[in-house]
Amino acid sequence: MTGGPTVTARAQGRVNLIGEHTDYNGGMVLPAALAVGLEVTLSPRGDSVVAVSSNNYDAPAIRDLADDAVGEWADPCVGALREANSMGLLDGGAALDVASTIPEGSGLSSSAALIVAVLKAARALGPGGPSDIDLAIAARRVENDYMGVPCGIMDQMAVALASPGTAMALDTKKLEYGLVPLPQTHEMVVIHSGVTRKLTDGRYAARKNECDAAKRYFGTNDLCLLSLEAVESADLEDAPKRRTLHCMTENARVHTAIAALDANDIASFGAAMNESHISMRDLFEMSLPDIDALVDSAVQLGAVGARLTGGGFGGCIVACVDKAERENWLEELLAKHPQARFIDAVSGA
Repeated sequence: MTGGPTVTARAQGRVNLIGEHTDYNGGMVLPAALAVGLEVTLSPRGDSVVAVSSNNYDAPAIRDLADDAVGEWADPCVGALREANSMGLLDGGAALDVASTIPEGSGLSSSAALIVAVLKAARALGPGGPSDIDLAIAARRVENDYMGVPCGIMDQMAVALASPGTAMALDTKKLEYGLVPLPQTHEMVVIHSGVTRKLTDGRYAARKNECDAAKRYFGTNDLCLLSLEAVESADLEDAPKRRTLHCMTENARVHTAIAALDANDIASFGAAMNESHISMRDLFEMSLPDIDALVDSAVQLGAVGARLTGGGFGGCIVACVDKAERENWLEELLAKHPQARFIDAVSGA
């Protein structure tokens, strides 16, 4: 029961090079676009049915725009189409076909890419329409309000706007960004740890709640902009205090990493990555033993720096590796960690 022309839109996955859990705390992030991505083909329907097929699932999903229940794989599509209707981009349901090369549960923004791609496809049905930044903001609403994931804006901005061969230095408070060239001598190699995670499993929300407790204590939404002295001297419960320490020091590390890339100072960039992982492990407590072991091996085998990337509790690591050494490095790393697998690698043009 189609009701209009068929359109296609694409969004890429992203890897966050540094700046974890800063995007809902007023800080900076540094994501980069990946080659893996997804393509959505959309055919409007004259009713409220959402029919979704995907190369990652054997059976299609048949849902309705009025369906408030969440917990199924097609939730991002339902939420995106509801948002497209509220924005006036669509009037009714749609048939969607999704072709994706982004591993789910990897921390590479598969859900954000899917939502953004659906919104871009809906925008393509008519002339003009909202900007990519507006679509990114709308995609965040889908995750926050429909799917119940209290995420920040980084993923949506990165998959909507990032350019290959560059990193996006994004100020999540101001929604201002600049593109930073990636090094030509080194690659940012993405390795899946073999541990799959879901942001809806509660641990991400628990960290968000601890950050919210710190915001109430300090009277600010911008934990990243607090001074070290103010945080260290605060009479705050241990967990919110450590989460805040991570946020404000992580924000500083993003600035360090941006400056290092601008100066082609790979050693300083790698050191910031290593410090970031330690902070995620010890202060934000979002890593796992298997991931810590993978990061340690990556550095021991020759990576300049390595860290967990994404929301935490599973997914991928990213490592900065000399291009000339990458093949041997990867072979040794995967031999030592057979559950891990190579996903992608990005570098400067």
